[in-house]
Amino acid sequence: MDISDVATGGKRVVYTALAGNLAIAVTKFAAALVTGSSSMLTEAVHSLVDTGNQGLLLYGMKRSRQKPDIIHPLGYGRELYFWSFIVALLIFAGGATVSVYEGIAHIRTPQPIDHVAVNYVVLGLAFLFEGASWRVAHCEFREAQGDMGWWEAIRRSKDPTTFVVLFEDSAALIGILIAALFIALAEVRADPRLDGVGSVLIGVVLGGVAILLARESKGLLIGERASPALSADVTAIAKAQPGVCAVNNVLTVHLAPDQVLVTISLDFEDSLDTRKIEAAVTEIERIARAAHPEISSVFIRPQAREALMR
Repeated sequence: MDISDVATGGKRVVYTALAGNLAIAVTKFAAALVTGSSSMLTEAVHSLVDTGNQGLLLYGMKRSRQKPDIIHPLGYGRELYFWSFIVALLIFAGGATVSVYEGIAHIRTPQPIDHVAVNYVVLGLAFLFEGASWRVAHCEFREAQGDMGWWEAIRRSKDPTTFVVLFEDSAALIGILIAALFIALAEVRADPRLDGVGSVLIGVVLGGVAILLARESKGLLIGERASPALSADVTAIAKAQPGVCAVNNVLTVHLAPDQVLVTISLDFEDSLDTRKIEAAVTEIERIARAAHPEISSVFIRPQAREALMR
């Protein structure tokens, strides 16, 4: 995926998920009030949390686009990573914890489910809406995935919006299936406690997803390097510049999905004067940014290789 399409694709995924989850949450809450189903109430809370999460992701995306200022000279790119981490915490606290609590409460004090058919209709509609949102997120993820496996693509991804929504929607689809199964079991066996068991299992699924998302978001928030291909390309560009004896090292870090900070340590020829070194630095930065528009800042440090080895 071209780096200029990252923000557009991410927004499309988040807006689709926001619209779907909001409609589903309202429908599920209405169904839970009518039927008294614990699993349905859990699913409604889950959809409400997901709706709020999409709002936070959009807020993070907007904040990350702010230009650098005196207080934040490198910009606000990591705002997106921060809010992605908050989303993971909310999935755990607002989704998993509430689901387990509600399930245990329903097991201890079981209540019969009324109008069971309403549950099935709502869950079916929710599955269709969630599936549509999942498909949009999956298409964006597949485009960025390339030839990599799922896990490798997630670990290497620098855009949390896509995989957060994908994991949320995946958990939602699994949760809907669990809710439908245990509502059916509670009806067939005339044991409403099974409805509560379904809520607990949904909470376990949400907890697992939240932990995984928190782990990946934490890595991005701390700072992850850009792709090895970008580092190799920048190294080649610097080496090709006249007057450069050696590239000591190239360090990169993602400030946002489409913002990369690059620092380069170069050993210049001793015969070069200050003016020629400045010209070489300017040319390296110009070529690197032209080849990789995601590079937002380049810092080049002239440093003798001998001094680096000491």
